[in-house]
Amino acid sequence: MQLTKTEEDLMNYLWKLEKAFMKDLLVAYPEPKPANTTVATLLKRMTDKGFIAYNLFGNSREYYPLVKKKDYFSKHVNGLIKNFFNDSSSQFASFFTKETNLSKQELQELRAIIDTEIKNK
Repeated sequence: MQLTKTEEDLMNYLWKLEKAFMKDLLVAYPEPKPANTTVATLLKRMTDKGFIAYNLFGNSREYYPLVKKKDYFSKHVNGLIKNFFNDSSSQFASFFTKETNLSKQELQELRAIIDTEIKNK
């Protein structure tokens, strides 16, 4: 399952805070802040999807992520490669390096990362 864009935005605040009550999440939003009911609905949907859980403290719920940001992002990128680049990481790399206007230094840093990964295989 995937998060919608608005759920993903909320999830980013929760990943950053690690644990948060709804009021903490509302504070994290920039102005104009979403309505309490909107955030409550998003939290319920994200709980139902299995992305977050909560601990009860009286009537208050402290939410925490069940999915690590790195794992979510990795699955998302792998889905992009599969669905938009014919499951070809080289097509993805070609598109990424050409279409993101990377500087020469950034490309060299990418090359160093790839060289390190090759050595570790």
